[in-house]
Amino acid sequence: MSKFYKIWLVFDPRRVFVAQGVFLFLLAAMIHLVLLSTDRYNWFEAATVKYGSAE
Repeated sequence: MSKFYKIWLVFDPRRVFVAQGVFLFLLAAMIHLVLLSTDRYNWFEAATVKYGSAE
């Protein structure tokens, strides 16, 4: 357990954190798009039904 710090000798911390940030952003975007594609969780169409068309 005390030798976990050696992982940073193999991987560059800057690249790891940038890759993690990109991965988390893409994951969040994918989750939002999946939710928007459902009838129950599509908050854009729910708002137009509740408040009427913006036209």
